[in-house]
Amino acid sequence: MAITALRGKAKVAAKYATARINCYEGSVRSGKTVGTLIEWAEFCKNGPAGTFLMAGRTERTVINNLILPLQEMLGPDRVVINRGTGTVTICGREVLLVGANNEQARTKIQGLTLAAAYVDEVSTLPESFFNMLTSRLSVKGARMWTTCNPEGPAHWFKVNWLDRAKLWVKGDGTVVIKHPGAYADDDPNRPIELHRFSFTLDDNAHNLDPEYVMSTKAMYSGLWYLRMILGQWTVADGAIYDMFDTGQHVVDELPPMRRVLGLGVDYGTTNPTAGVLLGLGVDGRMYVIDEFAPQRGGTDADISRQLLEWFKLHPDYGYVYVDPAAKSLKQQFYDDRIQYADADNSVLDGIRTVASLIRNGQLYIHRRCTNLLAELPGYVWDAKASEHGIDKPVKVNDHYSDAFRYAVQSSYTLWWGQLAAPILTTEAAAAA
Repeated sequence: MAITALRGKAKVAAKYATARINCYEGSVRSGKTVGTLIEWAEFCKNGPAGTFLMAGRTERTVINNLILPLQEMLGPDRVVINRGTGTVTICGREVLLVGANNEQARTKIQGLTLAAAYVDEVSTLPESFFNMLTSRLSVKGARMWTTCNPEGPAHWFKVNWLDRAKLWVKGDGTVVIKHPGAYADDDPNRPIELHRFSFTLDDNAHNLDPEYVMSTKAMYSGLWYLRMILGQWTVADGAIYDMFDTGQHVVDELPPMRRVLGLGVDYGTTNPTAGVLLGLGVDGRMYVIDEFAPQRGGTDADISRQLLEWFKLHPDYGYVYVDPAAKSLKQQFYDDRIQYADADNSVLDGIRTVASLIRNGQLYIHRRCTNLLAELPGYVWDAKASEHGIDKPVKVNDHYSDAFRYAVQSSYTLWWGQLAAPILTTEAAAAA
């Protein structure tokens, strides 16, 4: 597939992707990755001599998100994964694969001299790694491509890089060009050799099934809709589950359960331990069946004993998904022969999944779950953290909300595909 095969925003971006750093940002499924991979393959064939590198959260995510799609586009004979060497050969060019999931990642690239780099999901990587990477891009004619979804407006990548773009193809297609000569040399807003391309989901609608586009839009709500569909760098502010309506999402009676999915348990030492039991009804919708509220101040043995008593009310409790950090409680559960698994504690992904299910009428809470219902209105974004470009909930009175998230996110493989009107979750979208 050649660059000439691109259409719309992707074709415009390919025309202007001539800067030292070229940043593709915006909605999910908007064509960012396909467009950049086509350009990257062309550069692998025709770019300057020197070391090429592809980076992402982990080496595995680079392979899944970039290399495997590239193999589908070009064929396995042109894209060869070199098992055990941490490299891939693309159109005859050997390319390093690097994972960058912590602050120590920058040491992996210290001393390198690079002719090209491709950075996947750049906004999720450590700033120190990206700064080091740009300093390594020193071969004449070197070029970089990056992709990302929007985060908060104070995020380091937006403030320090995107906002200083010399050329910006905006979401509506207009092109803004800043001339460095119009700025003083020491002006922090002076544009840099970076071209920015902003995408929305509709930029790629011609390549996607209309039903898929509708399902993808239904996957997100509130903050996530603004970021992942409209491509806006929006601050996380206010109630996290602002789509939750007591009159609509609280029920007095439960349908028969097709299966009980599991109990999410958030562990507290000075704070209360909390449990939320989740089930899948015969109507294809999910329900919070009940909550586990042990006495405050008890030992791990006390919590375990009370849970065993509580299980008499719910003998078919499914799985127990425990806060991964609760080492002592997990040991107590093991001693008492309570089978458990570490909960999926992907905070933002979990919140996004719960919000999507609530918004689409697929998740309800029984009125007996008074602690959870009391917490949800006060489960809000941390405004102070948002000022620093970080999205996280306020860590006050959030124990049942966390247990709720554990139960939903950790049981994903049990309920996905079983809903009355399935929606795309984070995992499903990534696999699509």
